[in-house]
Amino acid sequence: MTAPITLGLVGLGTIARNQHLPSLAETPALALVAIASRNAALDDLPAYHDIHEMLAAEPGLQAVSLCTPPQGRFEQAVAAIRAGRHVMLEKPPGASVSEVTALAHLAQENGVTLFATWHSREAAAVEEARRRLAEAQVRRVQITWKEDVRHWHPGQEWIWQPGGLGVFDPGINALSVLTRILPDAVHPVAATLEVPANRQSPIAAQMDMVTSSGAPVRAEFDWRQTGPQTWDILVETDGSEILLRLGGAELHVDGVQVSTSVDLEYRRLYARFAELVASGQSEVDLSPLQLVADAFLLGERRTVEAFHW
Repeated sequence: MTAPITLGLVGLGTIARNQHLPSLAETPALALVAIASRNAALDDLPAYHDIHEMLAAEPGLQAVSLCTPPQGRFEQAVAAIRAGRHVMLEKPPGASVSEVTALAHLAQENGVTLFATWHSREAAAVEEARRRLAEAQVRRVQITWKEDVRHWHPGQEWIWQPGGLGVFDPGINALSVLTRILPDAVHPVAATLEVPANRQSPIAAQMDMVTSSGAPVRAEFDWRQTGPQTWDILVETDGSEILLRLGGAELHVDGVQVSTSVDLEYRRLYARFAELVASGQSEVDLSPLQLVADAFLLGERRTVEAFHW
């Protein structure tokens, strides 16, 4: 049997503990051997203050998974790539499109794998929706992605800072699914960004897009929704009406639920990372991040009520 790929995890916040750690534990092709975090550690693994300490102390380390805020991740990825380690990036893959493009070139030059992940694409019903839409004529798309920032990002100031994306931090998940399931490319034509008076990034946004075939796509993102959360993508076609609910966990066709499954998103991502490393390939699709960047370029900024935790 082939020995597992040794991996270090950088960042040990909520998403790392809830998703990355259990998923790594169920991925035989990878072996978690070290942690790098400024403020946290695990009892059974070596822990380092930052990625530089980890890379210096763990010469046998083959890969790194970066689960840190996008601001500052470029320098971490560069350090790992130049040290000859394969790199997996949590979404969004960086604070800008150009910096991730630079990472892709650097990974190719150094002969290592770079994997820019989009976990929502691995939701249970996404591929079935993609299959059903492959030959369809899309008439209209409506994205409704509304959740409670206080529940999902309690006290996390980085999300409001430049590069943190604001409401596009969850909104980019919808855009990653959109760019996976539609048979045509899509581009924004207008956007509105609702920015709290005391913040730098939007708490809500609306985007109007169009497919290359001319179908309108409307997206509504909001971080102020309490109670039940909404993560829906509705696609009207010349035949069936396709609805992905709960972030892609459920598929409804013409009002009838046809599929659902358990959450295996991050397990699939780590399995794919192992495959890419084994085959010497990289996978860097920047289309969701490009749509967000375009929204900021095209967006009309509107100041709204100040946000306080």
